[in-house]
Amino acid sequence: MNIILLGAPGAGKGTQARRLEEEYGLIQISTGDMLRASIKKGEPLGLEAKQLMDKGTLVPDSLIVRMIEERIAEPDCAKGFILDGFPRTVAQAEALDAMLAARGMKLDAVIELVVDEDKLVERVSGRFTCAKCGEGYHDSFKTPQKAGVCDSCGSSEFTRRADDNAETMKARLQAFHDQTAPILPYYETKGALKSIDGMADMDAVYDELVQLLGL
Repeated sequence: MNIILLGAPGAGKGTQARRLEEEYGLIQISTGDMLRASIKKGEPLGLEAKQLMDKGTLVPDSLIVRMIEERIAEPDCAKGFILDGFPRTVAQAEALDAMLAARGMKLDAVIELVVDEDKLVERVSGRFTCAKCGEGYHDSFKTPQKAGVCDSCGSSEFTRRADDNAETMKARLQAFHDQTAPILPYYETKGALKSIDGMADMDAVYDELVQLLGL
C-alpha cells in the first residue's frame, strides 16, 4: 500500500507514519531525511544534490523523484511506503504520479489530517520537555504536578524548541497554504483524497487512519 500523508505543520503526520511503519511495515519516507542521508553516504544522487545546494541552487523536483524511485525499489519497501513532506506542489505531484506509473505502481490513498489552525498554534507553541528524560509537557494541557519539577524524573530543567512559538508556527502555516494546499484539489479530482480530523486524540486519529486504509 502506497500512501501520502498531508496536513499542516504540527498536524501529526510524522507520528502517525511511524506507527504505521511499526505495525504494518509501510516504510516512512521523509524526503528531507532521505536527502541528508544520501549526501552523508556519498551516494551519486546525494552528491549531485550537494553540488547544487553548495551553489545555493534549489534541488530540482526531478532529482527528488529519482531519489524516491531508488528508495521504493529497495526490499524493505515491498509492503508499501508512506510519503511525508512530499509532494508539496502540483508539479511535484504530477512528477511523482508519472514515475509511479512508469514502474507500474500507483498511490492507494492520499490522507489529509485536517486541523483547526488556531488550536494548532496553541497546541504547538505551548510545548516544552524535560531536558533530562524527555517527558513532554504543555503550558495549557499538561503541566507538571509540581511547578518546575518533572513528574517522571524530578529534574527542574526544561527546554523548548526554538520554533515552537506562535510567530514561527503562523509563518509555517502560511507557507503551507501558499505552497502545499493547492495539491489538495489535484488529488481530490483523482478521487484519491480522504480527510481525517487531525485534532482528535492521537490514538483516535490512528484508528480512523487504519480503518480508512482497510489495514
